[in-house]
This record gives sequence, structure tokens and C-alpha cells, in this order.
Amino acid sequence: MRRSVLVRFLGLSLAVALGAVIATAVIATYSTSEKLQGEIDANTGQLQVDGEIYGELTKYAADHPTWSGVDRLVNDLADRLGRRVAVTAENGAVIADSARMLGAAPELPSVPAATIDARSEGVPKMVGMTAVFSARKTVSSGGFVSTAAVAPPFVVYPQWGITDEERREREKLADQAVACYAAKGKTASVKQSAGSTPQVMVEAAESPTGVQLLEKSGQQANDECMPPGLNAPSAKAKLVNEDEIQRAARCLDAAGLTYTINDFDGLKTIEPKVKEDWNDKYAECASNARVAALTPYVAPPAKLYLGAKSTFNVFSGEGLLRTAATALGVLLIAALVMFFAGRRLVRPIVALTGAAQRMRNGDHAARVPVSGKDEVARLGHAFNDMAESIQRHDFQRKAMVSDVAHELRTPLANIKGYLVASEDGVVPLDAELVSSLLEETGLLEHLVADLQDLALADAGMLRLHPAPRDLSELAQQVVSAHRPAAEKAGVTLTSTATEPAPAVVDSARIRQALGNLVSNAIRYTPPGGRVLVGVRAVDNGYNLTVTDNGTGIAAEHLPHLFDRFYRADGSRTRSTGGSGLGLAITKHLAEAHQGRISVTSRPGSGSTFTLWIPAG
Repeated sequence: MRRSVLVRFLGLSLAVALGAVIATAVIATYSTSEKLQGEIDANTGQLQVDGEIYGELTKYAADHPTWSGVDRLVNDLADRLGRRVAVTAENGAVIADSARMLGAAPELPSVPAATIDARSEGVPKMVGMTAVFSARKTVSSGGFVSTAAVAPPFVVYPQWGITDEERREREKLADQAVACYAAKGKTASVKQSAGSTPQVMVEAAESPTGVQLLEKSGQQANDECMPPGLNAPSAKAKLVNEDEIQRAARCLDAAGLTYTINDFDGLKTIEPKVKEDWNDKYAECASNARVAALTPYVAPPAKLYLGAKSTFNVFSGEGLLRTAATALGVLLIAALVMFFAGRRLVRPIVALTGAAQRMRNGDHAARVPVSGKDEVARLGHAFNDMAESIQRHDFQRKAMVSDVAHELRTPLANIKGYLVASEDGVVPLDAELVSSLLEETGLLEHLVADLQDLALADAGMLRLHPAPRDLSELAQQVVSAHRPAAEKAGVTLTSTATEPAPAVVDSARIRQALGNLVSNAIRYTPPGGRVLVGVRAVDNGYNLTVTDNGTGIAAEHLPHLFDRFYRADGSRTRSTGGSGLGLAITKHLAEAHQGRISVTSRPGSGSTFTLWIPAG
């Protein structure tokens, strides 16, 4: 598995960050007073604040099937009321905590301030540090008459479960009621807060101080202006209430208890027929039915923790010293980690630097030891590959200089020998001698031209003059130019290029490349053999092939055929073969045209050289 340097540095950064977080937690732990955790101020103002927090969270639980998204409400309450607010699941998992920063928070109080359960609990009575509930309170509207449970949310919150369409319908009814009161000479108005149902308020009387008193419409008996549907429960409330009554009825029937079902403001209530039937079983049936009916619509029970909102000032006297000591500890740990890790990282870089300096001083055999598979290891492999390439090219350069000197020495020695012999009168300077000297000079000229082409190709200065040409026509020209040499060698040279093959090429360079291949094929094809030149469209380009049935080439020589001065036959000399540059030049010419060259051969069966040239 590859170990990335990036991953290592990331791991180091996380380790340092973890140390910083732990240090911050230490500061928070020692700087938070245990007396502030879970404390509730025993005064009326604090009880009112805590009651408001409980009411808001209970309403949230009643309006949402889960606690998801309660974080915003918790933080808003904490900022507005100056209290730490935390909500946890019954198993202790934190749902939201206003004191949580970067995933950490002070320890929660040992005892919750209240339990929020929108299924069976109403408004709590705050007593000291805990919240106890009125266990014997009787509520007879919108549900059961029970001494063990209180009103469900669709009774406590009139707008519970109401849809936008139902709210708009109630707004119309409220407007109708206001118009009705106005027709009777009464002043009425609509009171409605965001997200709630509208309420019609009627001026009832004037107080001794001259302030008009308002009362809710419908409180007077036989109020004709009060629309019957204005304060009706929502369809969702009716659905839950119906489910609640049915569940309670089944439970009471199974227990053999008698009861009556009554309607109250659009909702149903269930009560024992006789007072003596009221017992614990009756309360159990009522409570379980309500919980089961409300469970899909309200958030699950949760525990509420309240505490004073405390902060820690790192710039205070004791806090500053503690913060400075912790910061120094974190810096020391980070320095130690980075020192040991950095040494391990720098060691291979130092080795690379030393090897590079040795190469600069001429030691091309310099290499670096490599271990691992990360980026530094890959850099070491790349350096070794580069050094290997430089050493190989240096060897090739020296070999090329030696080969060039050898190739130049032979014709120059011949020319000098003939001229000295002619000067001494040993050999007459006749037409035959002049022809021999011209032949040697031609060989020198050809060798120098080949070397110049290779030098230009290596320097990227091999100039081309591309123009639209027919490759089949160029192949015919090459065949015609080499046919006399083929006839002299007793070889049949033909071309199968008959179809037009348009391409944008430098015609002189293509003839040169194809001519080198044809010349080699004629040289290594015995008398009576044949050489075939073809042009075929393939892969958005053309294959120019030169095929012979000569001696062929052994497999071990094929990878080196296009190297400079390489001869597959070690016994070949300048008299039996070329300079060894023709195929190397042909490869450069093919690559200059964005093409490529390849060869296939089998000893005794001939060879096929393929020059692919793009059509564009």
C-alpha cells in the first residue's frame, strides 16, 4: 500500500490539532465551576425564564416528529435568555447543546431540569433543581378525563397540526366575524401571531383607567357572530383524537370498564360512567392510548438540562498563565513530532542532493538507495532512471564518436593513399583512379549528410516543407529511382501503390525515408529475390510498406535496428553495407511527420518495414 507524504503531513496536522483540542478541553475543565452546572436560580424571574425554555421546546416537540433541526432553537434560546440549554435523548445521547463548541462541551448537570414528552406531559411546575409535574391534575377538554395525564398538544396549542389551507379558511371566518360585530355596532379586531390561528377580540367594557377591555369572541352565550369553525380543531387533531379514543375504548372494553364518549369543541372525550370506575387501570388505558396515538406525530421523549451561561476569559490573570502554559505544551509536542518526522523525510532528500552533486562532477554512475512507495521514493526512482538515461546516452555519444571516426577514417585513408601513390609515381593518375577517388569522396559526402540530418533531428531543427502530395506517386518515384540498382543486384523491385493516397508531407523527406528502406531491402535480398513497395490506408493515415524475401533479421536485433551505427550482421563493413545511419534517419523523418516506423521479420523469410504517415 502506497504511503503518501501528503497523508503523512495530514496525519501530523491532525495529531497537532488533537493535542490543541485536548489542551482546550483541559482549560475548559479547570475553568468551569462545578457549582454552575445544573444550577437553577431559586427566584421567580429564573423560573419564568426556565418555563419559557421548556414551553418553547415542548411546542417544538409537539410540532415535529423528530428533534432534527432543534439546534437553532436551542442556540437562540440560550443567546436570548442567557442560559445554557441542552437536550438529550433518553439514553443520554446529546441532541443539542448550546455550550458545544467544535464538538466539545462542559459536562452536563447530574440531574435533568425536566423531561420533555409531548405525548403525555403538559406545563411543568419548576421546583428547585428538578421539574415535577402535577400528577393529580384533571383535564377534561380534548382528550381523557384522567388524574394521571394532562392535555395533549392539540389542546394546549390550538394551531397544532393546522395546514395552510385550514389557516386561510379560519382567516376568512375571522374577517366575517369582525364584519358581523361591526354590523351590530361592536368594535372587533383579529389577533394573530406568525404561524397561529386567528382570534377575534371584541371590546367589552372600559376600565376605570379608561382603557378598553377586550374579550375573546364566543365567550358570551348565543354569540351569533361567532363562526362555528373558527376555533375548530385541525383535521390532523381530529385524526389523532379519533385514534386515541378508539385505542382507549378497546383497552377499557378488554378490562371490563364502562365509559361514555362525549363531544367537546369538535373533539371527543372518554369518561367513566360511574365515578367508582375510576382506577389505575382506567388511567393506564387512557395514558397508553394517548402515547400510541401521538407517537408518529411528535418528537420522542427527551431530557432538558439547564445551567448558567458561563464564559472563560483567557486574558484574565490565572487564565492567561494557564493558556500560556498549555500553548507552550502544544508547541513543544508539535515541535518534537515534526522534528522526528522531518528527519525521516529529509534523509532521502539529502541523499538525492549528494547524488546530483556527484553527477555534476562527472560521476554518471551515481545512484540513490530507494525504499517505500511514497512521493519521495518515486522521486528517487525518477532520479535513478534519469541517471541511467544520462549514462546510456553518454555511452552512445562516445560510441557514436568512435563510429564516426571509424567511418571517416577508411575513405580518407583510401583517398590519401591513392594520392600519395600517384605523387610518388607508383600509381598513374588515370581516369580509373579519378573515378575511385570520386567514389570515396561520394561516400564521405553521403556520411556527412547523414550526420548533418541526425544532428538537425536531435536539435529539433529538421526543417520540413509540407504540401499536399500523393503518397502512391512518391512510392512510384522511389521505385523508379532504385530500379537500376535492383536490376544490377538481380532483384525484382515492384510497387502495388495504385490507389490515390493524399497526405500533407515533405515529398523530399518521404522519398528519402522510403528510399533508405528500399535500398536496405535490395542490399539484403539475394539475386532472384523480390522487393515489394505498397501504400495502404489505415488508422486515419497510410502504411508505406517495404517487403522483401531476403535473409531476414533475428529477433534479438529488432529492438536495436533504428539505433545509430547498429549493424545486425557484425561482419558487415562499409563495403558490404551502409554507414548504419539510414534507419535512424528514417525513424527521425517519420517522427517529424508525426508518424512512426516498425519492423517485422523472421530469419530466412524476409522482412517488412512499415512507415505510418498521418493523412492530415
